[in-house]
Amino acid sequence: MGGEEDEGGGESSHGKDRPKLGLLPLIALIFYDVSGGPFGVEDSVGAGGGPLLAILGFLLFPLVWSIPEALITAELATAFPENGGYVVWVSSAFGPFWGFQEGFWKWFSGAMDNALYPILFLDYLQRSIPALHLPHYRVPALLTLTGALTFLNYRGLHVVGFSAVALAAFSLCPFVAMAALAVPKLDPRRWLKLERGKIRWRVYFNSMFWNLNYWDKASTVAGEVEDPSRTFPKAMYGAVALVMASYLVPLMAGTGALDSSSSSSEDWTDGYFAQAGFLIGGSWLKWWIQAAAGLSNMGLFEAEMSTDAFQLLGMSELGMLPAIFSSRSKYGTPTVSILCSATGVVILSWMSFQQILEFLNFLYAVGMLLEIAAFIRLRIKKPDLHRPYRVPLDTVGVSVFCMLPTGLLVLVMALASSRTFVVSGCVILIGFLLYPGIGYVKRKKWVAFHAAAMSSDGQYHTIPVDSFQD
Repeated sequence: MGGEEDEGGGESSHGKDRPKLGLLPLIALIFYDVSGGPFGVEDSVGAGGGPLLAILGFLLFPLVWSIPEALITAELATAFPENGGYVVWVSSAFGPFWGFQEGFWKWFSGAMDNALYPILFLDYLQRSIPALHLPHYRVPALLTLTGALTFLNYRGLHVVGFSAVALAAFSLCPFVAMAALAVPKLDPRRWLKLERGKIRWRVYFNSMFWNLNYWDKASTVAGEVEDPSRTFPKAMYGAVALVMASYLVPLMAGTGALDSSSSSSEDWTDGYFAQAGFLIGGSWLKWWIQAAAGLSNMGLFEAEMSTDAFQLLGMSELGMLPAIFSSRSKYGTPTVSILCSATGVVILSWMSFQQILEFLNFLYAVGMLLEIAAFIRLRIKKPDLHRPYRVPLDTVGVSVFCMLPTGLLVLVMALASSRTFVVSGCVILIGFLLYPGIGYVKRKKWVAFHAAAMSSDGQYHTIPVDSFQD
């Protein structure tokens, strides 16, 4: 019935009329899945002992990591244009057990990532409202912000997409102004500053990796994209250019315009761009950057929650999770999956920024290793799979192509603390135990599940769910 939740995970009567994501909203969604602007890159300056390593990092890391991940995503998202993204890819390459593990690791990593954005927002705001440092103010603010953003996500993916376009425009405008004001004050020699004794490699690599990953996230909403075989590759190219510009322009403006008497490398921590704006343009620019940070973190939250929720929906349609996870609201959004992701965000938001960052990076790296393996495996296992966009290399070529990003993933994992190894190991163990547990529930028919079958063309097709009766 129109205007009501679907029962048992089916499509609503308006399912075919749901607005699809076009090119510009998809670029904005990818931009917010990956970046959202320069907020959060300040740690790369502080941990890198000055501007030099930060600037070099944002010039070189995209070549080693971002572009390869974006190209892999473009090929596989167009070959499997359905919700679930990398879960479908890994399932097709290695079977449902590893597809489930991929989904669980990536969802957990995504929920941790999403917990960062309310924290980042309050960190920026705290510089003007110090009371937000106190728990009895900070906790209600976190809960209120999470609840409001969750409701916006419930209202529809197309709303999120077009909101992301507007938020991206507003969030980047103050940095255009800051760059223009910085030009007369620029001294390129400041970009070469490097204090070797202050380099913290673990923090530096984690900051770089976090600011340049999650290109594959948008693949989980491939089923909601208009003409994905054409739209996805174009959106990836556009998002790569936008992300690199949004990092390098503000970073070079801020570090090049401020001398050591007004700004040292230790000052560059989360939220410092607001202070840099004050030093370059005055209090009006500081407040504008703080407002932009707030709206940018809203966009980041919305994009992450959308992709996490549609990933759970895709896993449900594959029969990996109960059918209730694919139930949709009258707006076409997966309500239970959104609530599940919001709960994860609230639970994880008590952790510090750096703790969350290292944990989510480790789990994301584990998932990406499996994703890269699936990319190569599908080239071998399914050479005739229809690929509307194809990385222009043969099987040997793509294997060599994947060596550098694989090496970076291993490096990020090797630099993790012992606590991260323990926590991530526990999460991985839970995933191994969950899979047979869910299988047992399915066999007992305690709750309804979709059935999914893979056709000869390598695509998964969902069989409509029936209500199981005891």
